[in-house]
Amino acid sequence: MQLTEKHEKWLIILVSLHSLSIAAAFFSGPHILVRFGGWERIEPVFFAYQAGAFHVALATAYLIEYFKYRGIAVMLAAKSIAFVFLLVTPIFVPVPWAVPFSGVADGAMALLVWWVHRKVGASSSS
Repeated sequence: MQLTEKHEKWLIILVSLHSLSIAAAFFSGPHILVRFGGWERIEPVFFAYQAGAFHVALATAYLIEYFKYRGIAVMLAAKSIAFVFLLVTPIFVPVPWAVPFSGVADGAMALLVWWVHRKVGASSSS
């Protein structure tokens, strides 16, 4: 199967929707979300709402960059930084399962987006 710009577009949309779904969870059920992730509570709850706003900002930046410039630099930077941070943090402090799991997920998304973008770019320049 040859990857096309349509595949890339839908991948960018899906990764952005992932960020928006995380935001929705932080906004609508922060206490449930953090308990599911392995923490007992979040205090003050403002930090959950701030995390939700951060995810909305990221998803917006991903979509603007891609649809205006066909770029993925913001997404690759954000996902790579998250990958490193979320996998290094457990070395220094005890964290619940959700931290390294999220790091692996962010790294996988970055790798997939980079690979698809590279394949689509190579096929469109041929």
